[in-house]
Amino acid sequence: MEFLRPATWDEALAAKAEYPTALPISGGTDVMVEMNFDVHRPSAILDLNRITELTEWSNDGDVVKLGASVPYTRIINELSGPLPGLALAAHTVGSPQIRNRGGVGGNLGGASPAGDAHPALLAAGRDVLVEAASVRGTRMIPIDEFYVGVKRNSLEADELIRAVHIPVADGPQQFSKIGTRNAMVIAVCAFGFALHPKNGTVGTGIGSAAPTPRRAVEAEEYLQGVLAERGLWESGDLLGAEVIQRFGELVKAAASPIDDVRGTADYRRHSLAVMARRTLTWCWNDYSKQIRSAA
Repeated sequence: MEFLRPATWDEALAAKAEYPTALPISGGTDVMVEMNFDVHRPSAILDLNRITELTEWSNDGDVVKLGASVPYTRIINELSGPLPGLALAAHTVGSPQIRNRGGVGGNLGGASPAGDAHPALLAAGRDVLVEAASVRGTRMIPIDEFYVGVKRNSLEADELIRAVHIPVADGPQQFSKIGTRNAMVIAVCAFGFALHPKNGTVGTGIGSAAPTPRRAVEAEEYLQGVLAERGLWESGDLLGAEVIQRFGELVKAAASPIDDVRGTADYRRHSLAVMARRTLTWCWNDYSKQIRSAA
């Protein structure tokens, strides 16, 4: 097995071009587990830990550019304001040690449907972009186009994830996860939700209940229609039990889970409906308070 340890981003891209099957590693919280259990034996390891720019983030007021290797702990401590949904998801990742090492780039690279970051990224909006680079240049991949199959993403063989570009939250966001225990657990299912009052949209993200992370598109369209037709973005008035119930049903219908050792398909569908209702209620209550405070 080759071990490659570039010192700069350009060196990393050159190494990936020369060894396209090389497996990138930064936090190693997933990669090392698979290697230790002999699930994955790559021909080469590409160690990105010396690439300091991958651990940096910036905020221009509209978009956060999040380096692929910014640890979850820093997302919690430094970005809970501009990226509240992702920060909440980061709280549920593994143990403190894993949160100190793991980052969003690893979740995206692994593309597991159970990855905790995915529902929050999807809910953050359709303008979320994954910055992928190679010696051929850089391209921005919309988050909706990034997941292409079970543990498969749309990266080319010579590409590396440099950063994720995430719009700064303009409304409340939430994340909910169910596991077989309270901590250090892979999600039985997870759900991300966000209100985007500036453009009158809502965002959803379903995790661990389909072959890939996905949106509940019909649920989004239904809720957006209700909010617009009833003038609720402006008034902040109560949604009504029937709206919340219908939203949960549409989220449930958007999933296509399986039975496995962590839970049954029926349990996942039921849980998603409950999480959808709860996260919508929490977010709308927060939004209504903001509207009343501004009045």
